[in-house]
Amino acid sequence: MTSNDPNRTIVLVEDEPALRDNYRLALEKAGYSVQDFATAEAALTAVKARMPDLAIIDIGLGNDSEAGFALCQALRGLSDRLPILFLTARDSELDVISGLRLGADDYLTKDISLAQIITRVNTLLRRVDVLSQSETTSLHSVGPLSIDQERLQATWRERPVDLTVTEFWLVASLASQQGQVNSRQQLMDAANVVLDDQTITAHVKRIRKKFHAIDSEFNCIQTVYGLGYRWVEGLDY
Repeated sequence: MTSNDPNRTIVLVEDEPALRDNYRLALEKAGYSVQDFATAEAALTAVKARMPDLAIIDIGLGNDSEAGFALCQALRGLSDRLPILFLTARDSELDVISGLRLGADDYLTKDISLAQIITRVNTLLRRVDVLSQSETTSLHSVGPLSIDQERLQATWRERPVDLTVTEFWLVASLASQQGQVNSRQQLMDAANVVLDDQTITAHVKRIRKKFHAIDSEFNCIQTVYGLGYRWVEGLDY
């Protein structure tokens, strides 16, 4: 028996039948219910009918080399909380950054083992569980920032900030240690996720952009060159 909940559904989007079958069987063996699709259109229709617990998508689907990017954007438009993981053969830095900027929580290349894929899936879902089942107070504030761990929501000046699961973890980690420098490794440890430096940088850029959309004067996430990032309260806060 596996420890994962078989009622948890994963949407898998992969156009190569052999790979799709391998991934589906591995995920089912790990205890998940899997809906697998060859096209972005079919997957999006299914997600609109019923939101899964996690989505795994390839970038190139059929004759469309960018279909996965468009699907990620559409899924993120449907839910800010759905964990989205890219699983693709494309390993360029540009593709990684593009995927994360569109709202993905993680980006894996197909040379990774099935066991590692399952580990990353477990990690993404566990992060949701830890936050939703937190025994500590679910609400806390740092200046104009309010963090609701139970609902995985952040607000800035009483306006909601649409953060993905990974982005929420990173903001919560920085804000909980305001003034302290967090290295990229410390942020990964706090967020319980394995990302490279470029991926962390892309997430931070996306987070800043979301806060700037609400408050053009936002400057609380400070880069400490060569060391990492820290949350500082602005002078007018």
